[in-house]
Amino acid sequence: PLPGPHPSVSNSEGDLLFLLDSSGSVSYYEFSRVKEFIWDLLQPFTFGPKDVQTSIIHISTTPTMEFPFDRHHSAGALLQAIRDTQQLMGDTNTGKALSYAKEKLFSGEAGARPEVPKVLVWVTDGFSTDDISEPMQLLKDMGVTVFIVSTGRSNYLELSAAASQPPEKHLHFVDVDDLPIITQELRDGILDVIQANRLHAVDVTSSSFRLVWPKLLSQETDYYTLEYAPRGDLGKKRTQQVSGVHTTLLLSNLAPETTYEVALIPESNVHYFPPQTTRVTTLAEEVSPAQVLISESGPRSFHVSWAPTLDSVISYQILYGPLPGNSVKLLEVDGKHNSTVVDKLTPNTTYLVTVTAVYKSGKEKSLSAKACTQEEGSKVRHLRFEDMGPNTLKASWDSADGKVLGYRVRCRRQTGPSSLLSVSPQTHSVLLTDLPAGTTTKVCVRPMYQNQAGRSLCRMVHMQP
Repeated sequence: PLPGPHPSVSNSEGDLLFLLDSSGSVSYYEFSRVKEFIWDLLQPFTFGPKDVQTSIIHISTTPTMEFPFDRHHSAGALLQAIRDTQQLMGDTNTGKALSYAKEKLFSGEAGARPEVPKVLVWVTDGFSTDDISEPMQLLKDMGVTVFIVSTGRSNYLELSAAASQPPEKHLHFVDVDDLPIITQELRDGILDVIQANRLHAVDVTSSSFRLVWPKLLSQETDYYTLEYAPRGDLGKKRTQQVSGVHTTLLLSNLAPETTYEVALIPESNVHYFPPQTTRVTTLAEEVSPAQVLISESGPRSFHVSWAPTLDSVISYQILYGPLPGNSVKLLEVDGKHNSTVVDKLTPNTTYLVTVTAVYKSGKEKSLSAKACTQEEGSKVRHLRFEDMGPNTLKASWDSADGKVLGYRVRCRRQTGPSSLLSVSPQTHSVLLTDLPAGTTTKVCVRPMYQNQAGRSLCRMVHMQP
């Protein structure tokens, strides 16, 4: 199955060439996984003569172009072409394929365009039967940015020299089954190259994005006119002027999941610059909190946590009060934190807890949950003893506070075995037997509650000779 949809990336202009190892050193399974990876990498792009064009060259005994750059200008046609790509087998003559790639990357016959960024993505199992260093250097000298993805046991020094610099940005080592792990990072690296000379958006959120463009104007009197509007409602177009010294601008207070048409018009008294346009879709609105969790509940406190934590939230407000009731208290927590402790509560009480996220935009989102404090474990009162005959005592006590489920009476004899008795909540006395004369016994009574045990009340009792 192919991966799901990605946010669209438009107004990126570049010729993107894949150098695909199609030799006999690659298994059919590996070849199929690499094809899936290429399509997943390409999915968000917009294709066409003014956008991204892509081509595939096979590494084999003789290099072969699968299709030229200007063949497929729709995602559907490109997907089908990638699916139809068949492995050629043969030798791994990567050096020959690189020389062939240099020819096609700058060839109008192959559909390559002058004056647009050139990117080469070489996917390899790390094996080559001929030299790659010279043809690769020629490509880089002509301005091609080289990304290498190695799925085998490759020579790191050789590949790091072959990739564009720095290698940590342009060279990836990954198992063929783990290719999806690097997809986003590689795509971002390609975007850095093909968007460098175009108006484009970065840091896209549900309510904002930052526009970035190359430095075009130099005169102090020059300026940009920026126009932007929702694609479905161009009547809401907004316009502002930007100083010619700027190359970036943050647009905020935008609608979530909305596509904006943006135009940057350079206004110069010296040169004519054509307007630059782009299309940006804001993300779906993230909601915080999406879940509220109550934990570590005690008689007089509990722990409240929530998720997710978002950069767009400046603070969280925690309202809590007993049910039923109208008394409410407020705690405020910094937006970087996702939990707090609520204390000084009443035992055995149900509380309504509401966590509200306060966004930088002024919006608020709330989510509520119920929390119950535990019963407070009290202890019995007035433990006393009565002589009931030879070796026998009666232990009696007054009831403990709260909803007691029963009592446990532990008798630790000086000689002989200890004993443990459990009695009902209505029972407030027990007979203790087999207490030899002249010995001392420790007797403890503990009330039991639904969620915990209460505190023990203990006394030492001496049997007279």
